[in-house]
Amino acid sequence: MKDVARRAGVSESAVSFALNGRPGVSAATRERVLRVAQQLGWRPSAAARALSGEGSATVGLVLARPARTLGVESFFLGLVSGVQEVLAARGLGLLFQVVEDVAAECAVHRRWWAEHRVDGLLVVDPRERDPRPALLAELGLPAVLVGAPGRDAAPPGAPVTVLRSDDAAAMASVVEHLCALGHRRIVHVAGPPELAHTRARIASLRTEAAARDLPEVASLTTDYSDAQGAEVTRRLLASAHPPTALVYDNDVMAVAGLAVAAARGVPVPAGLSVVAWEDSVLCRTAHPPLTALARDPAAFGRVAAGLLLPLLDGAAPADVPAALPRLLVRRSTGRAYGAP
Repeated sequence: MKDVARRAGVSESAVSFALNGRPGVSAATRERVLRVAQQLGWRPSAAARALSGEGSATVGLVLARPARTLGVESFFLGLVSGVQEVLAARGLGLLFQVVEDVAAECAVHRRWWAEHRVDGLLVVDPRERDPRPALLAELGLPAVLVGAPGRDAAPPGAPVTVLRSDDAAAMASVVEHLCALGHRRIVHVAGPPELAHTRARIASLRTEAAARDLPEVASLTTDYSDAQGAEVTRRLLASAHPPTALVYDNDVMAVAGLAVAAARGVPVPAGLSVVAWEDSVLCRTAHPPLTALARDPAAFGRVAAGLLLPLLDGAAPADVPAALPRLLVRRSTGRAYGAP
């Protein structure tokens, strides 16, 4: 401020009024101060803004997953790129951290709030009996709960917008496709059991199985890793009555399962059909290319970040349905062995 004041020929208080958009200086003085500040490369201090109650110009995102499972997943990279695209256009930064579990995530949220590090949060991977929405309500932090099954995921009065994902309908579309191909022994290789979308997919599979009289249908939970995806696939294919179709909760496990089938001499799709959740370059370049549920993760991130901006401006929270993933049928699914 001293440098700007000296070069512009005004007082430091005039510089403060001009840079903060406050009355007290003429239009000509304000213009001169802003021009000099730009010439000197001045930018507002995030720390100073936070201490003065003007906000940090930063949005927080914490992923509560083991780091080893994130390095091979393309979905979150796409999600973050979409989020960053929207935030950058608004001049907002993204503060990102990976932790081991949801308790550690809550601790990070509390610390960021206490230190005025963020103006709002993007919260992913909703859980059964999730402690985070109540914490957000307590702290009064604006947030978007990404991928929640319904509006009731956020406490009444909390500044939390819900971006809903209909995982039940997506699973129903997969089952419909496989049943049309004559599959009756379908196994779902699911993600972590505590995640709300895992439970929604499992429940939907059971509902569809009951409605279609499919007694040999099951879900097995994993940590999303290729190692567990491969281990479950080996166990299933070695069983007395192996499934004719496998539905994997991410692309990494699906490709690992495809490799296990090839190693055991099980042809895909003649002997086993494979479906992946979340289409990616892995699904498109696998041999054979994988039938997959397609959802643009970058677009999903842009929607989530776009919903947070009105909350930061004081708007009321909303309940917004996300676009339903499309099932892209490729060569990894075919008629069930022995089906008419």
